[in-house]
Amino acid sequence: MSVFEGKVAFITGASSGIGRALALLLLREGVNVVASGRNEERLVELRDAAAGLPGALILAIADVSDEVQMKRVLEKAAMTVGMPDIVVANAGFGTLKPMVEMTTEEFDAVMATNVRGAWLTLRHTVPAMIEKGGGDVIIVSSLAGKNGFAGGSAYAASKFAVRGLAQSLMLEVRDKNVRVASIFPGSTDTRFFDDSPLTPDREKILSSDDVAQAIVDILRASRRALLSEIDIRPSNPK
Repeated sequence: MSVFEGKVAFITGASSGIGRALALLLLREGVNVVASGRNEERLVELRDAAAGLPGALILAIADVSDEVQMKRVLEKAAMTVGMPDIVVANAGFGTLKPMVEMTTEEFDAVMATNVRGAWLTLRHTVPAMIEKGGGDVIIVSSLAGKNGFAGGSAYAASKFAVRGLAQSLMLEVRDKNVRVASIFPGSTDTRFFDDSPLTPDREKILSSDDVAQAIVDILRASRRALLSEIDIRPSNPK
């Protein structure tokens, strides 16, 4: 019997990439997953891929930057599978271009999803987690949250901000049996690179499954252990 069986996970950005891979991994472990995303078609594809897995899957179409939509999604979760024991703030994207070429609207869009979206996700789940007696928060960041790069002014700034959010929240709730962990992936073969000026060798960089498995490993750690920050990068991307 899985240590996760019967638990409830809420994953944002679950329609593709790391979020989708993690949803499938947890469903295989018997976790009931509330999978949130903006793209209904991709969420339906996730449902098809999850057919026959032991965990229950609840699809939730929502923009993480919209507080009304997030509240609605979590109310639906509470009425179906209950409030989450595991929260994964994963939704994010990047507009990569030099700062002097970026519009204010592009900057605001990145910050709205990556920072406001993470804050709203946690603000509306962590209180219920505390009431339940504990749980786990995973924030999917990026190595860009530790090191800036040319063309990444908005994206890196958003990930630096999320690191501050995670570090502060961890100190606020660790005495309430809520663990807050951040994972900082390097180059990962997701839709992020589909229209990106960056062109890594997608055969050699991390896969979404690699990062998802690392998250599951963090969750498996003894309750005595808090793996607060984990870097994961390609072993040999060249």
